[in-house]
Amino acid sequence: QVQLVESGGGLVQPGGSLRLSCAASGLILNSYTMRWYRQAPGRERELVAGISSGAGITNYADAVKGRFTISRDNMLYLQMNNLKPEDTAVYYCNAWRAGFGTPDDFWGQGTQVTVSS
Repeated sequence: QVQLVESGGGLVQPGGSLRLSCAASGLILNSYTMRWYRQAPGRERELVAGISSGAGITNYADAVKGRFTISRDNMLYLQMNNLKPEDTAVYYCNAWRAGFGTPDDFWGQGTQVTVSS
């Protein structure tokens, strides 16, 4: 059974940093496209960053380029620097892989990030 568990969220002042982690069980991380999403109150869930299966090609939302870095080894990470109040959201880890029918699509439970002075 696949399980994704995020950790590392918390309260941080503007300009600060946090590192989110996603522990995955029941799957091999580099065989999936791994992504971080976030959802702020009253807003739709949005893609923050992704890393492709295999070669590990990364992509970022314009709002976080130059500030956030996605990486993986046996876990998935999101290094977040120069945080802004608008980064406040619940951050979710996602694992996705094309299947013969319905894609494999797994989500964690989320971790809260609050950026406030």
